[in-house]
Amino acid sequence: MAADLTVKPRRWRGGRTRVDTTQAASPGWLRGYLRALGPGLVTGASDDDPSGIATYAQAGSSFGFSFLWTAVLTFPLMAAVQEICDRTALATGKGLGELATERLGGKSRSVVIGLVGLLIVANALNISADLVAVGSGMHLLHAGPTVVWALVAGAAISALLLSGSFELVARVFKLLCVALLAYIAMLVVIKVNWGSVAHATFVPHLSIGSSYEALLVAILGTTISPYLFFWQSMHRLEEMRDEPEGGNYPEPLPEREDEAAAEKQRRSRFDVFCGMAFSNIVMFAIIVTTAATLGAHGKHNIQSAAQAASALKPVAGRFASALFALGFIGAGMLAIPVLAGAGSAGMAGLLGKATGFSRSPRDAPTFYSLVLLGTAGGAAFSLLGVNPIRLLVFVAALNGVAAAPFLLLVMVISNDQNIMGDYANGKLARTLGWTTTALMTTAAFILFAFAHGGGIY
Repeated sequence: MAADLTVKPRRWRGGRTRVDTTQAASPGWLRGYLRALGPGLVTGASDDDPSGIATYAQAGSSFGFSFLWTAVLTFPLMAAVQEICDRTALATGKGLGELATERLGGKSRSVVIGLVGLLIVANALNISADLVAVGSGMHLLHAGPTVVWALVAGAAISALLLSGSFELVARVFKLLCVALLAYIAMLVVIKVNWGSVAHATFVPHLSIGSSYEALLVAILGTTISPYLFFWQSMHRLEEMRDEPEGGNYPEPLPEREDEAAAEKQRRSRFDVFCGMAFSNIVMFAIIVTTAATLGAHGKHNIQSAAQAASALKPVAGRFASALFALGFIGAGMLAIPVLAGAGSAGMAGLLGKATGFSRSPRDAPTFYSLVLLGTAGGAAFSLLGVNPIRLLVFVAALNGVAAAPFLLLVMVISNDQNIMGDYANGKLARTLGWTTTALMTTAAFILFAFAHGGGIY
């Protein structure tokens, strides 16, 4: 994949000379690439939020290892899409919202603004469900009431995001990614028939039935979520501003020396691919864990991450239950600011306003207002006692509506040589990108069919 996506960096059209950022004192090869892990890793980890964990747990507990093949299917698709989103930021120094404004006319832009508005609403509802999940996880660990910890989590995240320090935010995000290692550790704690796992992974077992098909659509929707497109682009821009040559103006690849631009693109691609691989490995581990424990013991009605953790205790022991809870607590704390920031960045960019956690609230008031609206709205919903399962079903429907048109937008922008120059999509990127768009469009139609027939609700 890397060979096909590689393009020759070009110099800035204005002929402006920039300092070569590949310094002689740069770290060793391995250390340099490990230090490059950031936006892609955070995007991948935030994809495994408590609602996603609940979906994967339901897949494992209800259908055993039958859904393991989806981890193999979704990895190249989500890796290709996130690499494309990442490359738009690298090539232009602009977010997807800004690029959509440049590329689209009046009516099309209005449609995208409406879709981003829907995304912000969906993200606020998802934040609510994730706050409840964090509170439930702390309650399972006997740390206190669910509502109290949901409010504490919301307040702590809001304070972090208002700090105006991207360096601090980025460090906290990376630290929270570690929590998801708990699910990989679960594979050591429980007994697994690895022969059956290997067979189910590489020999897809398809089933005809509304429950199986609905869950398949849910897995696709929670794995390839539209908010991740905006977040990947935004986080990469934040990282570029944080570079010595960045500042308020993120330096795009065409303005860099050829060698520096090529190295930046390689390391960024490494970051994205590692992040997507990590996301899919966690997904894989959750399905295996719940299939080998809950599913094997007849516990099939799992509808939340907290319920899965609670059900694990009599089956796999207190330690396994605590590990599972710690995993989704950390995942929720990571996903909430990503959910709040993604839609806010898209809308602010479409409106021509400044975005990013590296800017102070005074410099980016529209962006921060939308972020706080999302987190505060999510916290308010969590206090209303709304059924989180019904909430997530509604969110899945909204994301299902939004994923296909947002993918179409991403592909139109990334294929446009007037915008991307030499960094426009190669053949493999176009193939995987359009395949993902077609798949998510089909998933949206199936979702509508189930909703109309009452199969989801």
